[in-house]
Amino acid sequence: MTQPLPRRLLSEFLGTALLLAVVVGSGIAASDLSPDDVGLQLLENSTATALGLAVLILVLGPVSGAHFNPIVTLADWYLSRRDPEGFSARHVAPYVAVQVAGAVAGTLLANAMFDVGTTFSEHERASGGHLVGEVVATAGLVLVIFSLMRSNRAPLAAPAVGAYIGAAYWFTSSTSFANPAVAVGRMFSDTFAGIAPSSVPAFVSAEIAGMVIGAVLVLALYPAIPVHHRHQGEGRA
Repeated sequence: MTQPLPRRLLSEFLGTALLLAVVVGSGIAASDLSPDDVGLQLLENSTATALGLAVLILVLGPVSGAHFNPIVTLADWYLSRRDPEGFSARHVAPYVAVQVAGAVAGTLLANAMFDVGTTFSEHERASGGHLVGEVVATAGLVLVIFSLMRSNRAPLAAPAVGAYIGAAYWFTSSTSFANPAVAVGRMFSDTFAGIAPSSVPAFVSAEIAGMVIGAVLVLALYPAIPVHHRHQGEGRA
């Protein structure tokens, strides 16, 4: 059943905030626990993120679809725009607004939990290789989510998305942000998980490009929306 919009927006705010608390908090913890081993830090950070994201999708998916990501929201609207029961265009802006606000709130929460001051990150990330990595990471994320939705396998979204993001930490040069709200939120923590504000516009542009590529791949591989896709589980609003 479709939940009221205020409840869905609360779910998206809470889910995105907790996602950032997991990403940034585990990054800070990894730096403290393994200060001399960057590879181990990334393993700790990616493991916590993969598990935390899967749990958040399971808990909040039935309420809002568990987007937690403006890219997923935009792709959901575009790919379902001809479906009378698809994601409504008028809900895109509210979803994106609460996702960005939640990302900032979650980063501030992580900073507070670990007694880290809130300052802009100085971690420059916008190299050519990193941006290619973001395109790949985002395209893959869109493909994973919506191929499952269009093949009546939506209940697998939580473990599949968690596994994909966990893997993409390692096989992409950017460590797979794949989420403009995450990029904005991580500006506010000058820690292992941070990103310099000057790198954010390029990352967001790469993520948008990845969304377009991912959507094209979804339409090429799964052109038809299954009749009973909404009865197979959550994963969208």
